[in-house]
Amino acid sequence: MVIPCIDLMDHKVVQLVQGKKKFLELPDPLVVLAKFSVYPEIQVIDLDAAMGTAQNNAEIVRDLCRRKPCRVGGGIRSTARAQAVVADGALKAIVGSSAFTSEGIHHDFLRELAAAVPREKILIAVDSLAGHVAIHGWKDTLPITCAQALPELEPYCSGFLCTYIDGEGRLQGTNIDWFRSLRAVTQLPITAAGGITTDAEIAALENLGMDAALGMSIYRKVFPEFFVDRQPGTGES
Repeated sequence: MVIPCIDLMDHKVVQLVQGKKKFLELPDPLVVLAKFSVYPEIQVIDLDAAMGTAQNNAEIVRDLCRRKPCRVGGGIRSTARAQAVVADGALKAIVGSSAFTSEGIHHDFLRELAAAVPREKILIAVDSLAGHVAIHGWKDTLPITCAQALPELEPYCSGFLCTYIDGEGRLQGTNIDWFRSLRAVTQLPITAAGGITTDAEIAALENLGMDAALGMSIYRKVFPEFFVDRQPGTGES
């Protein structure tokens, strides 16, 4: 299954390169949602919440969840926040950095989360930068790999969102071998993200039993006018 991504910043839909440089900005999230009407699920990430900035996109997220099944992430740092996201209609709440400590898995938080929110409502985001789990907006890396983390995280969630950060936002392809290595360590559903660009890559992920969360590549197809003479990740504009 292909899952389009709606990333929110300052009440707008954005696409960032490597989680930093803003490449695309669209003012109306509902217009973007309508463009993705043929897809059964949407992934919604509140980047302002994730980054701890002052903007509040909660009402937009609630509106999106009322109109379409949405997986929602960004800034879910407490059990109360996870409960609120689910109560607001999210199909699943995506927990990221809070699932980890500076050394590895944050079992205390995850046990608390498991007691407060049904396991089937939780996805854990496990992102990789230069071979290691990356947290806090991909600013910090941990001394563990994603393949080491997934088996430990299985008791707390119904699946994983795994991002290959090294390829994210560049429209230059992803690393199928890396995703294959993750499939070997867990039977839970995995949603793959990060640099997925071609139909062949989507098909390869489907053969691994994985969904594909698409950002830049799907916006290039749906909103081609924003990609004329612009090359993400190359410094050109």
